[in-house]
Amino acid sequence: MSSFWNNRPVLVTGGHGFLGRVVVHLLESVGAVVAAPTRQAYDLTMPGVSEKMLAHYSPTHVIHLAARVGGIGYNQIAPAPLYLDNLLMGTHVIEAARTFGVEKTVLLGTVCSYPKFAAVPFAETSLWDGYPEETNAPYGIAKKAHLIHAQVNAQQYGQKFAYLIPTNLYGPGDKFHPSVSHVIPALIKKCIDAQESGTETINVWGTGTASREYLYVVDAAAAIILAAELYDGTDPLNLGTDNEVTIRQTVEKISEITGFKGKVIWDSSKPDGQPRRRIDPSQAHSNLGWRATMNFEQGLRNTVDWYLANRHIAEAEPR
Repeated sequence: MSSFWNNRPVLVTGGHGFLGRVVVHLLESVGAVVAAPTRQAYDLTMPGVSEKMLAHYSPTHVIHLAARVGGIGYNQIAPAPLYLDNLLMGTHVIEAARTFGVEKTVLLGTVCSYPKFAAVPFAETSLWDGYPEETNAPYGIAKKAHLIHAQVNAQQYGQKFAYLIPTNLYGPGDKFHPSVSHVIPALIKKCIDAQESGTETINVWGTGTASREYLYVVDAAAAIILAAELYDGTDPLNLGTDNEVTIRQTVEKISEITGFKGKVIWDSSKPDGQPRRRIDPSQAHSNLGWRATMNFEQGLRNTVDWYLANRHIAEAEPR
């Protein structure tokens, strides 16, 4: 990191979340003056609130990470707020940043925005080649709308932004409550719970054949900060490892790390989600000089260790 951030005022929405806490920590470590207001202080889904927030903090950069998120189960039971809340938060932040003349706004997209059957590896140019996988579509489409909003604002008003599309994030600080956990924390919790209770089986949704690409949270945070400083394009940038792992392989590796030696029962009545996920990260390397560095197994071990040491925090019910 350069001296660019020294004493620079930066506002991070969602700065108390899984990814946000890491971004805030890295920014502070390079000298930025970071504001990370809570949702209780500023409900960004409400009109006018984003303007009040920016007027209070006067940042040069806004990194918008606030989001309503959850795993495949949550996407099934709450598609309406996943669409509307995410759409409104991003829309309000983008417009407030434009009105206040913020130097740059960083927006986080989602790999869920890619078409269900996009060519693998996903290139940024294929983002509009089809409809997203159905269980992810409300969230994914809301995030894609932010990209269009930012692009037309850049065209008409000269607003500067960076739009990043990370693959599935994991790492220490992840959410382990069943109502919102994604695949890795959900599987870690299942395996450890089974170990502790003496249960000889765990049930896992789907068939295990779907694939995912996992990105360690610290690698993602580093890319976000680099993009905030260096990237002035209007095209999205993928963030990932270019390493495709099936759900079955994920379960096997987590079982090995946690010591679970029981049987995995696959519930094929439940959805697999998107059939395959692997992105092409070459544009992020070309534009930012960034590559993911964390080895997947070591990242999983770090995540398991953090969970075991912080279960009361990890399993807290989302507010």
